[in-house]
Amino acid sequence: MPARLAWALLLAGLVAAPHALAARWQRGEAEPPAAPANSEDTAVGNTVAELQRLMNNRELTELRTTYNGNYGASLLFHADSMNYYVALFHEKEFWRVIRTDSVENAEALYVTFADQTKQLAQVYLDTIRLQAGKGYSEKLVALNERRLRGLQQEVEQQRQQSMQVSNALQERKQQAVALSSDLRATNTQLEALDKQIKALQALQVNPELSLPPAPVAAPAVVTPATESPAQH
Repeated sequence: MPARLAWALLLAGLVAAPHALAARWQRGEAEPPAAPANSEDTAVGNTVAELQRLMNNRELTELRTTYNGNYGASLLFHADSMNYYVALFHEKEFWRVIRTDSVENAEALYVTFADQTKQLAQVYLDTIRLQAGKGYSEKLVALNERRLRGLQQEVEQQRQQSMQVSNALQERKQQAVALSSDLRATNTQLEALDKQIKALQALQVNPELSLPPAPVAAPAVVTPATESPAQH
């Protein structure tokens, strides 16, 4: 009986242990176990590290590379192991790396990754075009604003010049009116002087002006005759 009891207690402890350990993980009293060495994440991480190491050692031959924007796909060959590495990367960061010893699989994976770069880069390319369009539109707006300010200044200058010309014309008209009045007065004066000159000229050609005027004779006085005494 003591041996059977001991085995029963041992089995109960083995059954309860996983549940108790899980409860400790949830409470944070124990760390969860590491992922197994052959898990997918670890395999991907190791493949990336392996590819990076082979690239640093210059042991790979680049067979194909496709770029779309800042995304790319590459097909690389390691001659020593006869393995192919197919990589999907963004700028200088590898996103996915798959190793295979089949050339058919490698080519198919490369085509798949190359197509993915087109889809991934579409937003990037659209963003570049939109930013370029926005920058171009902003330049046009700034250019048109400068042109508008220039035209406004030119119109204002023309308006001021027009006012100056109008004021100058008005002054010239007033001066012309004053000159016209002066001219009429001068012409009147000139006509009067001309008449005087002609009158003097007429006197100069008159021959009577060379002789003194004849004296006027006094009328004769008739004296009545005196009767003689003989006649009476």
